[in-house]
Amino acid sequence: MLKNRIDGEVQPGFKWGPFTMRIPFVHLRFSLPDMLQGFAVAGATGLALVPYFMALLGLSFEEAVVMAMFHTLLISFSWMLFGDPYAPGWLTPAIPFVVAFITAPAYLGDHASQFQAMTALSLNFSAILIFLGITGLGAKLIQIVPNVLKGGIILGAAIAAFMRVTKDGDAANVFQSAPIAGTLGVVVCLLFAFSKPLQLVAMRNQVLAKILGFGLLPGFVIAGTVGYFTGEFDYNIRWELLDVANASASLWAKASPFMIGWPPIETFIASFPLALITYILFFGDVVTGNEMIEQAQKERTDEKLEINSSRAHMATGIRNALMGIIAPFFSTQGVLWTGIQVILLKRWTQGRDKLDSIFDSIGSFYLFGLPFLFILLPLVTLLEPLLPVALAVTLILTAFACATLALSLVQDATERGAMVITAMAFSLFEPWLGLAVGIITIAGLCGFKVFMPNKKDD
Repeated sequence: MLKNRIDGEVQPGFKWGPFTMRIPFVHLRFSLPDMLQGFAVAGATGLALVPYFMALLGLSFEEAVVMAMFHTLLISFSWMLFGDPYAPGWLTPAIPFVVAFITAPAYLGDHASQFQAMTALSLNFSAILIFLGITGLGAKLIQIVPNVLKGGIILGAAIAAFMRVTKDGDAANVFQSAPIAGTLGVVVCLLFAFSKPLQLVAMRNQVLAKILGFGLLPGFVIAGTVGYFTGEFDYNIRWELLDVANASASLWAKASPFMIGWPPIETFIASFPLALITYILFFGDVVTGNEMIEQAQKERTDEKLEINSSRAHMATGIRNALMGIIAPFFSTQGVLWTGIQVILLKRWTQGRDKLDSIFDSIGSFYLFGLPFLFILLPLVTLLEPLLPVALAVTLILTAFACATLALSLVQDATERGAMVITAMAFSLFEPWLGLAVGIITIAGLCGFKVFMPNKKDD
């Protein structure tokens, strides 16, 4: 029986500890537009790292799809089990750092060592999140990081993402692999997500408003259709089911620390700096998500969206720990999918008559956590040509959102310049070196006072 929400209250659910579990068709309704968008966008994006899994880690196509399925399952059940009003996704800005880390000479070519490095990263990150979540120190710790350094890290991730999309031979470089369809798809998705003029026109045009209501889906449909006629996309549909049992068993044998051995202490130590830097990205996502929710909340007083940063820390930490021992590929378990959060909140702000609860939208977008898309190879292979588009769109939308957030964190011109230098250091060098260059640059140009926010100027 569907539970109705009292006006102005939090959407009903089962409380368990600090979390709230919401069951489909009991605590949330079905939303067709969000389901259709999620089927294409979340499905293709969930599979977007398959080329990385195969090229970098030596997995077969079936093993790579199963790994993507496990990652998506953990993401899709996050909102259901833990109750955060975020559209969860990857820590996308960290992906370029992660790829650089596992392709360093110490790990390149040794797939077992690469998987161990991923496990170490995941468990380090999980430990950081759970500790800071349980103690409540997360919000206090981030205050120690000055805005100029925080902005440098976030902007550095944005620059690294843009560089990844334009790098020759990279799986995300859709402009190279499908210049016409890929570029068109990316442009349409970017306009639909962030274009203010388009939003103004949609306020006066109901047809356009309905099209925009499908979020990123039109961009993927246009890219897929144009790519077929230009010959850039080749659809080779496999009419069979994925052999989940065998693929899962072989993936477990290749990737799980229970089979290949736990990472040595040296790997935990070497990966800890990247886990710390990823935490700054995570916190930036929390800050971004909270600000987006608070702005949207002004237009919907009938549903209170409960924001709890400590809960978000613990929930994401639990997911990272599970991912690290089941299907380790670090940065696939984040707190927020920025581009989708924008799309879903915009739909939510249209009113209760359009969408009763934000969880209706989130739940439908993530297909209520059901992994049938990954099992049906006809659907997987239908979306397979769109994987570079999905990865490029994810990186570009996230980079755009990160860049706007970073630039809003500082007002002083000197701090802005120091932030850009720090960002370039993070995008070009290894995390430790980037952090060192950033701290030295900021201290030299802005002074040590920025590292002491509570200290008054004399």
